[in-house]
Amino acid sequence: MAVIVKYVVERNGVEKMTFTSKKEADTYDKMLDVADGLTDLISSSSLDMDDRLTEELSLYLAQNSASLQIILKGGKLKTPEVSKEKTPKSKKVSKSTVEKEAA
Repeated sequence: MAVIVKYVVERNGVEKMTFTSKKEADTYDKMLDVADGLTDLISSSSLDMDDRLTEELSLYLAQNSASLQIILKGGKLKTPEVSKEKTPKSKKVSKSTVEKEAA
């Protein structure tokens, strides 16, 4: 019989997520704390949003807090490069190759 340790993140009596690492569970719990704070902030604003949208937006911002911090500090996010269709590079032709082809 194996013993497995699980860390459960619970909010208001509801199990949100289960982890095998305490560090991951703590990180997720902190993210939920940030989302709760953002929900309160957005709810207290003059924005006309329903509760579901407010919670979704708050959770999204909390999940992307690293990017949000960069933007709030006036930085810009690096945009992922769009993969361009690879075009074959032209080969460099040596002088001797040109002379051989001309002959």
